[in-house]
Amino acid sequence: MTRSTRFLVAIFGVSGVVHLVRPEVYEPLMPSWVPAHREVIIGSGVAELACAAGLAVPATRRFAGLASALLLVGVFPGNVKMAVDAAGTRNTRFKVAAFARLPLQLPMIRAALRAARG
Repeated sequence: MTRSTRFLVAIFGVSGVVHLVRPEVYEPLMPSWVPAHREVIIGSGVAELACAAGLAVPATRRFAGLASALLLVGVFPGNVKMAVDAAGTRNTRFKVAAFARLPLQLPMIRAALRAARG
């Protein structure tokens, strides 16, 4: 397993667990236009854990790499909206979390696609 794949497994694993154990951490980051915040947070946590597990197993790595890339692409518009929302607040923690996610997306998508290629 490459270092970038191990990184994705770790990031998706930790983030997925936090989504499930402490979903309230992510609630302030949710754009207002997303319905059912708690359910979306739980669902994305399950998806992240599934991607992490799939990336960790060679037999499922190709599919999990594609699923991971799609997950990352799928959440990117929400991350952009979140950053726009954060820019208008005084909540520094919210701003840092929202803007820190943006530059990480592209290298993570690349890593996921590399994992899918084998």
